[in-house]
Amino acid sequence: MATKILALKNFVHSPFKVLFKQPISFNNNNLKCISTSPLCCVNFFNKLPAEKLWKSVTSVSNAGAKKGRGKGAGRIRIRDLNRGQMIGVGKVNMLWPGLSAPVIRGRELLKQQRLPDDPERMEKLIKLRDSMTKFRRLKLSPIERGWSGVRLPGRSLGPPDPVAGEEFTGFETKVLQLRSLLIMKGTLGRTRNYQAMVVTGNGQGLAGFGLGRAKEATAALRKAKNRAGKKLMHFDIYNNHTVYHDFYTAFGKTKIFVQKQNEGYGLMVHRAIKEICQAIGIKDLRAKVEGSNNLQHLVKAFFIGLLQQRSHQQLAEEKKLHLVEFRDENEFYPMVVASPSTVRTKEEIPKDETLDFIQYVMNDKVILKKKKFPPFYQTMPHYELYLKKFERFRNHEKIRLNLKVEYGETKSFLSDKYPDEKVEKDD
Repeated sequence: MATKILALKNFVHSPFKVLFKQPISFNNNNLKCISTSPLCCVNFFNKLPAEKLWKSVTSVSNAGAKKGRGKGAGRIRIRDLNRGQMIGVGKVNMLWPGLSAPVIRGRELLKQQRLPDDPERMEKLIKLRDSMTKFRRLKLSPIERGWSGVRLPGRSLGPPDPVAGEEFTGFETKVLQLRSLLIMKGTLGRTRNYQAMVVTGNGQGLAGFGLGRAKEATAALRKAKNRAGKKLMHFDIYNNHTVYHDFYTAFGKTKIFVQKQNEGYGLMVHRAIKEICQAIGIKDLRAKVEGSNNLQHLVKAFFIGLLQQRSHQQLAEEKKLHLVEFRDENEFYPMVVASPSTVRTKEEIPKDETLDFIQYVMNDKVILKKKKFPPFYQTMPHYELYLKKFERFRNHEKIRLNLKVEYGETKSFLSDKYPDEKVEKDD
């Protein structure tokens, strides 16, 4: 250690002797051994650009962000001190020809001269700089908002980009998912990507979904939107408002039980399934989701179920039996919906064959329903009086159904004995 300190002392006192190992005398012959190559002094501040230096001062490290520090760091904006400054204009208000004013104005050659001072100049600059740091929340109309405030999932992106000159007229794209992915790489370290999932459709049975991944959120959304436009699928809609029948579908651990509903029922489904139904054109549906709520599995499972549904005629041809429908509004009067080309006889039907329509289309799956308890008023004494009062009307629904079966319409049982007179209308 002593020898190193002594050597350093010699270098400090006589650096040229240490470098050249000979006494220096400034003659012409000795000047030839001195190197004149340029030296560059590199340190932390002139090695990095200004943007990274500002980021190192204002941002929070990854370890600090995980601990919850710097929650408002995203709102902090660096002040641009050059904003409002003009070349040639300073504290002293001077006219500089060729810098802050033209050299020749008309036929007059301008000369350097001092102008009246502006005492409010610094106040205007400070006010302009302070306005840059104020956080302004993005204002959206209630119609343009997504599922939760100003976040992108649930918002509209418009139609996909044209392909080969063909435009997607009447199409609307909705964002279903937008998430950031952190990927660790050996060369680049931890990198951030964005993944987007959207659905697009024209509301008339034509729809598709797409996934997109990119370094920026806008690029990921654009990729997903264009992929959805290139992968369109056509779905048949029963009576332009619902599906043909109930069905069960699954993808991964996600299970969906879909029920067909009457017109005017609405969409009582998951919010992602609601966006898909609106893109396709389905207006009345009920869907119950069980198992995992993974959004991508949910979308894929619902699209698979829609593709696997069959029309009434296809179901009749599969079973080789008549397809009969019972509706509550028709008082459960049987109506033949579809008939096959060849009908099987009763002897040709096996005893263990599934003939229940709901059980057949649901693949023997049953929706778990909660037990319905009787309403509270049935235990009251006035309910017994109500039952006694309306006892004579209790079989009217069955009577109306039998009259439809026998006569094809609802009428009095005395109409055969006393037929109504047909009144002829005068021309």
